[in-house]
Amino acid sequence: MPPMNATSQDRLPSRSRGRWTLIALFALFFGAMALAGVLRFSGWQPTAHRNSGQLLQPPVDLRQRPPLLADGQVYPWNPDARTWRILVAPSAGCTSECVTLSQGLGKVWQLFGHNADNVEILWLGTPPAEVQGLPALRALRDQPALRSALPAVDDAAGTPVYVIDPNGFVIMRYAPGFDMAGLRKDLATLLKLK
Repeated sequence: MPPMNATSQDRLPSRSRGRWTLIALFALFFGAMALAGVLRFSGWQPTAHRNSGQLLQPPVDLRQRPPLLADGQVYPWNPDARTWRILVAPSAGCTSECVTLSQGLGKVWQLFGHNADNVEILWLGTPPAEVQGLPALRALRDQPALRSALPAVDDAAGTPVYVIDPNGFVIMRYAPGFDMAGLRKDLATLLKLK
């Protein structure tokens, strides 16, 4: 066997290092992809991308049972206007809780500033007197068919709130006692989807 010169001996560790570097790059690339796949399919999301409300799967389609305004006219969905709705469906005995809720929703609406024209508050039944002058408020007749279409509407803990997209689909539910800042954040995100 011929003796190895110094240059061929230097190539062996260099070639070995190159292979290990290549293997490490493949492991890093495919390992990151595998980790991303596991996180994606396990349902994990970063905190900044989570909704405060419960995303309804599937969304509830209200287009077939349009609500009636308090004066008896049909409430138009008008998807071209790109108006998002906050729907409140209080129980019959809701008093001070509804006043607090209505005032909080009024503040949320005002905080949208120039986007406030793209948000309406629908109140199923008679709204509290404290918010009846709010420009975004639309009082709806308390229709049993509409009420029964809303998921978990008769919550023993209080009054839930729903978000309806411009087409008439109920897409989110906020449990009684929810954080108004979370509703505002979720709606602000949705308003950007024009």
